Amino acid sequence: MTVQRFEDLKVWQKSRVLAVQIYAQFSEIRDFGFRDQITRASVSISNNIAEGFERSSNADFKRFLYFSLASNSEVRFMLYLFERLNLLKCDRAKVLIADTNEISKMLYAFINQ
Repeated sequence: MTVQRFEDLKVWQKSRVLAVQIYAQFSEIRDFGFRDQITRASVSISNNIAEGFERSSNADFKRFLYFSLASNSEVRFMLYLFERLNLLKCDRAKVLIADTNEISKMLYAFINQ
């Protein structure tokens, strides 16, 4: 069975959940630049999956998966930074970082198909 809609992709579903978690986690952060950067990067993961899926070729889709991968890495780095600055509890950071690692694995699996 072939996937007909990007909404059916598990990686898109997981990245959408991550974006919601990032928004919830950082909604009260007073550093607006940081908050804007991490929330925009988190949304970019699922946006690029959706946009790439709707493109006309597998090569275009892969290109957008790489964009998603880069945004996912950006989110992960920012989580490490916020944890290091003691502005995010270690246990919460570990959960969110694990989610980004899982998304990376899923994206790489698609890219390498």
